[in-house]
Amino acid sequence: MTTREAIRKAMADSMREDKNVVLLGEDVGVYGGCFKVTEGLVKEFPDQVINTPVSEEGFTGLAVGAAMMGLRPIVEIMYADFFTLIFDPIVNHAAKVHFMSGGAFNCPIVVRLPEGSGTGHGAQHTQSPEALFMNSNGLKMVAPSCPSDAYHLLRAAIKDNNPVLFFEHKLLYGNEGEISEEELPIGKAKVIREGSDLTIVSYSHAVKTAIRTAETLDEQGIDSTVIDLCTLKPLDTETIFKSVRKTGRVVIIQDPAAFGGIASEVCSMIVTDKETFSSLKASPVICGGKNSPVPFSKDLETRVIPSVDECVKSALKLF
Repeated sequence: MTTREAIRKAMADSMREDKNVVLLGEDVGVYGGCFKVTEGLVKEFPDQVINTPVSEEGFTGLAVGAAMMGLRPIVEIMYADFFTLIFDPIVNHAAKVHFMSGGAFNCPIVVRLPEGSGTGHGAQHTQSPEALFMNSNGLKMVAPSCPSDAYHLLRAAIKDNNPVLFFEHKLLYGNEGEISEEELPIGKAKVIREGSDLTIVSYSHAVKTAIRTAETLDEQGIDSTVIDLCTLKPLDTETIFKSVRKTGRVVIIQDPAAFGGIASEVCSMIVTDKETFSSLKASPVICGGKNSPVPFSKDLETRVIPSVDECVKSALKLF
């Protein structure tokens, strides 16, 4: 099953179980969504799949109100770059309504955000804006790297009574894998492989880079643990700390620009935890994207995100 199919299955299973689960977005009906993730859903759920006008702020605001009144909307934003249009209903309303109402209202809304470079769509359609939401209290954020995680995390997000941002890297849609019977809850990272010399932390598409980096380092006699964050907020610091305390060295890999990103937050948590900081044998290293808009040129676009070679070179400096 591909990641695209896993996300579709998660929505279908949720809509079958609960008629209050509805899907809203541009072209999510007969057309099947911009990336064909919602293909076929309108046939089985004609009353739960709603095509919207081209007005992200409008239909996201509508979904926030619907969530407060008892529905469980899934909102598809065609490109994550359009986060600028939904910032007000999500950050100023969905994230705060439970707190401001003294618990009288919940806002169980899921916003699906296809993100990331590598598709040749230019600077305004290839951004990864997750870090821009990190400082907004009241939101949960997930970013799966494989079909199984995408299925279980989306199922968990739909059942959650809090607003959840669901980041889908476009280059992962075609990835194939089996869906595990074991559920993956929001807030739990995954240890993909265990090692004793180095901890590599990453998420979403960068997990592929992390795994290839670890495999290359094997040839150098360096045994690496690879951690997939899965959930960006809340971060599973326990899993990160446990590994870093064991290995004493850590490389954090992300596709978005290195400055002010998720990797910086992970690094901050490592160095501000007394026991984890004391276990370090070398300073943590961040391997992030270039601090530049994503170029339209295919050759330049591939150089924006960190390469395996760059990550390996950075890791070797720790020894």
